[in-house]
Amino acid sequence: MARSASRHADRYAVESPSNVRQEIAMRAGRLIAEEGLDYASAKRKAARDILGAFRGSGDWLPDNGEIEDEVRAYQALFQSDEQPRRLLELRRAACELMSLLRPFSPYLCGAVLNGTAGEHSDIHLQLFCDSPKDVQIFLLNEGIDYTVHETDDALSQGRQQKIETVQFLWRRNREARGEGVQLELYGPDALRGALSGEKRGERADLESLQELLGEVGSE
Repeated sequence: MARSASRHADRYAVESPSNVRQEIAMRAGRLIAEEGLDYASAKRKAARDILGAFRGSGDWLPDNGEIEDEVRAYQALFQSDEQPRRLLELRRAACELMSLLRPFSPYLCGAVLNGTAGEHSDIHLQLFCDSPKDVQIFLLNEGIDYTVHETDDALSQGRQQKIETVQFLWRRNREARGEGVQLELYGPDALRGALSGEKRGERADLESLQELLGEVGSE
């Protein structure tokens, strides 16, 4: 182990951080496209595979934007047939699910919205409600079994907070495949802040998704 760490250290003492950064981004992009890893896990695994025990500064690690570019490049090169079809399936499923969850102001985010979703991707929705229990009771009434866990609050603007996230498998109909779904549950006040500070294309309401599907259908 010590020799391996020494070899890595020797290499990266003279290696350009930008070259290693791109190598890690490419490896992480492949892991996301092929295995469905989330960005954080893919970056950690790629960095570990490439750097070994060597620990560089932040200059050595790509950001999510760089990794997303590599996901798109990999999909265009190796998944140009199946990935667009799978993306369309997921967007149609998200549209029907958002219609069902309309009382909770659902917004689509993540890979299904930005176009990088693939075979292993979940549908990620942000919901805004008075109480997480309202959503949970609604799902129970719809016959949907779910689990609850905590995730980082993506709307907290740098503050380290946790929110309840509901996870389940959902089928549009008996013939459809089950789709993994994750619902991030926010209070009603978070909706105003999310929309006022959002980046263009970061999230989409039901009407925006329907327009997107209309554009795809007209191509």
